[in-house]
Amino acid sequence: MIYTIGQLSKKTQCKIPTIRYYEEIGLLDKAMRSAGNQRQYTSSQCQRLHFIRHSRALGFSLDEIKQLIHLQDCKRHDPHQAHQVAQHHLTDVRRRIEQLKALEVELLTMIDNCEGEDTEDCLVLKSLNDVPEKN
Repeated sequence: MIYTIGQLSKKTQCKIPTIRYYEEIGLLDKAMRSAGNQRQYTSSQCQRLHFIRHSRALGFSLDEIKQLIHLQDCKRHDPHQAHQVAQHHLTDVRRRIEQLKALEVELLTMIDNCEGEDTEDCLVLKSLNDVPEKN
């Protein structure tokens, strides 16, 4: 099946400028062109775009997705390389979760301790004014 960029956009829920960008950076193969110079995409390009969108939804970076695409296309890769990319990403996700948990605790502390009736007593505003000094 052949898709126009608009059809591909609707089918994959990916915005047209994003599709063009993915082509530009090499994540998605360049589209064929019709006689009227309109982009035309194949079913395999549609499938690739679904792969990219799903990878992005899981939080993989564009560089990680490039690696995964290369591993998918390359017949002579170590099967554990994709596993290593995913494991590295999971480690990064867990680190970010810990950072978000610490942020949650700090925000809860600020909110729970803010009982002032005026701006001068507001712990939220005081806490935000306390900028840690860098060494």
